[in-house]
Amino acid sequence: MDAWTLHWLEASGSLAEFRPELIREFEAAYGAIAELMPPPRLDVLIQRLPGETLPELGLVGRAYRSTMFSMTLDPDNPNFLASLRSGSLRRHVVHEVHHCLRMAGPGYGWTLGEAMISEGLAGQFVRRVLGSEPELWERALTPGELLSSPVELQLLEATYYDHSEWFFGTGARPRWLGYTLGYQMVGDWLAKQAEVDAATWVNVPAKDILANAAKEGQVA
Repeated sequence: MDAWTLHWLEASGSLAEFRPELIREFEAAYGAIAELMPPPRLDVLIQRLPGETLPELGLVGRAYRSTMFSMTLDPDNPNFLASLRSGSLRRHVVHEVHHCLRMAGPGYGWTLGEAMISEGLAGQFVRRVLGSEPELWERALTPGELLSSPVELQLLEATYYDHSEWFFGTGARPRWLGYTLGYQMVGDWLAKQAEVDAATWVNVPAKDILANAAKEGQVA
């Protein structure tokens, strides 16, 4: 992992007993990405924060900028070990790396639609790199359910929107709607492409995918 520096933030709790397994998962993610493109130079913050992760996994990632992301772990969570040993952590790492790559290019995005596309691209990038199935948050609703309630273009173009409501279900909208819709929109766009090179995986304009989503009936 020549291009990645792992920073162990252990003031809030030691990760010593898991460090060898964690390093192997990071190395596996690095190697998988390297088969498609040169991994970007990154600082990775690894920390233990009980109760601050996805309950279903015992971990959560967050990209801060083009050169840094964090991986927060909760070994006290009963799902943590399964996530570590079944590939969930590896997939999370690849997902966050894509966010960093996109932040270095067109950016994560300021509108709701751009955020959905960035999340969808990251999820589909994981599938491309690791050959994995959609995550829980990428299949929270069926394609039929998404088509039955297409999102208005005006909402997708909004720069002031409740990210937590659309992506985490803190309001009236279903939990993980933004992730699932973004994953589906990007998947439909990918299905129409003959080939997608490394640069396109990172830099494709969100508007191109949203235009295709309108044709598919996902955008009203």
